[in-house]
Amino acid sequence: MHIDPHACGVDEAGRGPIAGPVFAAAVILGRGARIPGLDDSKKLSATRRDELALAIRERAAAWAVASATVEEIDRINILQATLIAMKRAVEALAVAPTEVWVDGLHVPNVAIPARAIVGGDARVRAISAASILAKTARDAEMALLAERFPQYGFERHKGYPTREHLEALARHGPCEAYRRSFAPVRAVIEAGGMGQRGLF
Repeated sequence: MHIDPHACGVDEAGRGPIAGPVFAAAVILGRGARIPGLDDSKKLSATRRDELALAIRERAAAWAVASATVEEIDRINILQATLIAMKRAVEALAVAPTEVWVDGLHVPNVAIPARAIVGGDARVRAISAASILAKTARDAEMALLAERFPQYGFERHKGYPTREHLEALARHGPCEAYRRSFAPVRAVIEAGGMGQRGLF
């Protein structure tokens, strides 16, 4: 595909977890941004992601990060909340992009031409950059939630339903960081007893 340096790449982080917001980022690299090593954030170590995130924020022509809350996820579903986070990120850019390139199958409702690119986070540098910013921003948010709610181990699993996480959820019940529309959380709430103790 033709690479337009003034198009923005868009990606999300956090569709799969059962806790925490979903984040999205939009990045316009511009013509002169030299950032070696851009790749799908999932293929990079946490240290390398942090290094690249700093380089992206310093060298990209424009970038923005946005999120959708747990309440929005529960109200309108995770896909729609993700698209809202993407729309917020695109609209927060200080420079108007010529086009919006989104990793995956769906595009947000924006006034700029947009296209979905399957596997874009590994194929398109601007989308790779967006995936890195979204992932590092969400990880930072989960670290803050871990400080508020240390009993769940958010700093380790980032809200994904690992065995350790599900055991902590069953033991302590859901706090306000949980997506109550997601099946593992709903099951704990419906079970009552100890699971109700952590609600708000």
